[in-house]
Amino acid sequence: MNGFLPVSRADMEERGITQFDFIYITGDAYVDHPSFGVAIISRLLESQGFSVGIISQPDWKSDRDFTRFGKPRLAFLVTSGNIDSMVAHYTAAKRKRSDDAYTAGGKAGSRPDRAVIVYCKKLREIYGDVPIAIGGLEASLRRFAHYDYWDDNVRPSILADSKADILMFGMGEHQITELAQRLDKGENIRDIHDIRGTCYMTEPVNTPYGAAECPSYEQVCESKKLYAKACRQQYDQQDEVYGKTVIQRHGKMMLVQNPPARSLTTEELDSVYALPYMRNYHPSYEKLGGVPGIEEVKFSITHNRGCFGYCNFCSIALHQGRKITCRSEKSILEEAEKLTQMKDFKGYIHDVGGPTANFRHPSCEKQLKLGLCKGKKCLAPKPCANLHVDHSEYIGILRKLREIKGVKKVFIRSGIRYDYLMEDESDEFMKELIRNHVSGQLKVAPEHCSAAVLDKMGKPYIEAYRKFKQKFYDITKGMGKEQYLVPYLMSSHPGSTIKDAIELAIFLKENKMRPEQVQDFYPTPGTISTCMFYTGLDPYTMEEVYVPKTAEEKKMQRTLLQYFKPENRQIVISALKKAGRHDLIGTGKNCLVAPENTKQAFGKKTRYTAQNNRGRKNGKRKK
Repeated sequence: MNGFLPVSRADMEERGITQFDFIYITGDAYVDHPSFGVAIISRLLESQGFSVGIISQPDWKSDRDFTRFGKPRLAFLVTSGNIDSMVAHYTAAKRKRSDDAYTAGGKAGSRPDRAVIVYCKKLREIYGDVPIAIGGLEASLRRFAHYDYWDDNVRPSILADSKADILMFGMGEHQITELAQRLDKGENIRDIHDIRGTCYMTEPVNTPYGAAECPSYEQVCESKKLYAKACRQQYDQQDEVYGKTVIQRHGKMMLVQNPPARSLTTEELDSVYALPYMRNYHPSYEKLGGVPGIEEVKFSITHNRGCFGYCNFCSIALHQGRKITCRSEKSILEEAEKLTQMKDFKGYIHDVGGPTANFRHPSCEKQLKLGLCKGKKCLAPKPCANLHVDHSEYIGILRKLREIKGVKKVFIRSGIRYDYLMEDESDEFMKELIRNHVSGQLKVAPEHCSAAVLDKMGKPYIEAYRKFKQKFYDITKGMGKEQYLVPYLMSSHPGSTIKDAIELAIFLKENKMRPEQVQDFYPTPGTISTCMFYTGLDPYTMEEVYVPKTAEEKKMQRTLLQYFKPENRQIVISALKKAGRHDLIGTGKNCLVAPENTKQAFGKKTRYTAQNNRGRKNGKRKK
């Protein structure tokens, strides 16, 4: 018997289990690694004495997989996996993906669209009123009435659609621990209404007092202004210090979101990451080629959670929260020692990071007692005067990791907030980063150069990137190294006009940047940017926001960022004419593209460009 949790009836019988306490159904292949939520929650339950059976990617068209273990003693746990199933299946252009990094062999098609809803409905068909708890990113970000990009419509809370009993949002360790203990004591899951970090549906007469009520499902379907208002109310209550209970009526029922769960302490995080993970995919996938999603994280270490960067297009604020929590140095070093003992470890730790690699402290001391400022950002449009910047502890950890026997190199591949880094009075971290932790390219995310667009993104202005870029190359040159920045850019974000896209194209040309890939804005569930995309309103100002929605305009904005490609020439010319920028059509040094009747001299790519392109191909963007 291997160390993985049971996945078959034979595993169950071999362990002498007649009935599991919990049966965990996931839309991902089973990977027992702490980068996968299923692994953390299942190992945590196991450490508390509960038995857990894993059903990964069940065939939703039959009952067979769902009845493999019979009925659990306490509850079914259901998740779509590490990402939303619709994001896993479709591109930003709504084209079906052919690959799936979280499936054996990397092939798409092993999970249904809207996996949480489909799995829960199947369980209800088979088992009736069996207790069902849902969690993970898909459930967490769809907990309120939300705009769904693929339906192009507002959908109700996933709790109403799935008919589950309780929804755990955010990082679920505290929630599942309390829920498991109370179920084990005999409490009915339908009566458990006071666990922080959970949502439930109830009759309006049972609505708790003192809650913040946002516009109902019916109201947000009818009014985009009320949808935007609801979005702000929901975000404003996501702080674990001052966040209130939030309610939203859905027909004859009331959705109740309890205040967010408290962040794990350093000691609690350490214990979670010390659980006996196998750190690999289940061996049954070997013959299928393994699970690609493990490759980037197998030899990586997560040292923090949360992100006070709070970009509007990012889901972290609504899921992990803005408060930074970290593991201890001892815990991180112990995990690194474990990596060196793995038979396929080659001496390279691929990452020591998290949502943002260089955050190891709260953004300021005030938030520990009062919470993070409501409706404000710590870094945008410029760093807060109270921002506390300190890389010293992170530097010390990285140095000790490099000294471990068997470790050849320690990379940092998570995002670096360069605007935060530039606020550090010391250059020590930047020098350490360039000297020891960059593998030729450093990925950073200016996203755009237009101030109007960056305001809607919740990102710092481009001047911060310019200063960082200059400093990066000055230090790199001084060390005699040849390293390059790989900037991530986004087209068609709410607020971005054709003129803004042209401004970005000019910026790219001036800076000799030729991105091989450009990411279109993807309206994923629950984000502030998605609210802007749907409503055309900024939920924090209620001002109108221009939203590029037609396929033609999106293609123009995306193509402008790759103006240098011969195949894009005609579209670039059309976009420039539409914007009245005929001055950029010509053969002069400031022009983006030659006239239609002139052969375009595209020239040879610089070495910088080659490095930039290589970084783009090898690196995957976090969603």
